[in-house]
Amino acid sequence: MLQDIFPHTFHNEYVNAEPEPESRIVIFDKNHIWMHLDPDKKEASFPMYAELKKLKAEYRYLFAIDKTRFFLAMREDESPISAGGLQSTSIRDLYRYEPAYVKFASVMALQLRNWYENNRFCGKCGEKMTQDDHERMLKCDCGNMVYPKITPAIIAAVRNGSKILLTRYADREYKRYALIAGFSEVGETIEDTVRREIMEEVGLKVRNLRFYKSQPWPFSDSLLMGFFCDLDGPEDIRLDRNELSEARWIDREDLDIEFDGISLTNEMIIRFKENDL
Repeated sequence: MLQDIFPHTFHNEYVNAEPEPESRIVIFDKNHIWMHLDPDKKEASFPMYAELKKLKAEYRYLFAIDKTRFFLAMREDESPISAGGLQSTSIRDLYRYEPAYVKFASVMALQLRNWYENNRFCGKCGEKMTQDDHERMLKCDCGNMVYPKITPAIIAAVRNGSKILLTRYADREYKRYALIAGFSEVGETIEDTVRREIMEEVGLKVRNLRFYKSQPWPFSDSLLMGFFCDLDGPEDIRLDRNELSEARWIDREDLDIEFDGISLTNEMIIRFKENDL
């Protein structure tokens, strides 16, 4: 999946540091990112700080991969970058490039960039927030402290013998088949989230919940938790058309899907297809 970058190691602990010449710099232009791209080799890399000394930006430490430190260039003016050979690409288009750790670093940096942008001012008193020196936390003189938002959410693969329940979202750009998904509510266990989301979206009861795997999903500030479960009762679907445009049972033999190496949803469907559970 997206976070699987072995043999590299992701170090997300905060460090109060300034960029050095070999540090890697992440530069966004809205939801596009500036990179060195080699379309022929399908390779991508981040610029080094030494290449960007004329760039007007405030640098925030992000994380390290192995011993290489990554910094976010926070710019007031997100104008085109003229430094040597950098190109702007969307995060989704970056999926076509290697190595894997570059894609993962890009989406993690996007999540942190959004957090910084959305918390420039205190939600309690309205004054400007500042970065703490010791941990990844924004603070205000009024005493308010804000940490990166991580929202628990579930992905649920509902099994019915040799069939699996696949859905399509309503009114979303993503049009491929997916699994039941949703965010946890206040006072709810993650297992109850599975049962509630399935009942709300397709009107089905389930049993035999089995945790499969988790995945950080930066695009929605989520920690996704994947579950397999079995149908408990009639298989007739009552579709919530506010959430879904389609839901159907598909036999294992009829699944037309290939491993994308990105999402928990895709991996879970592949595992069901291969009967490897």
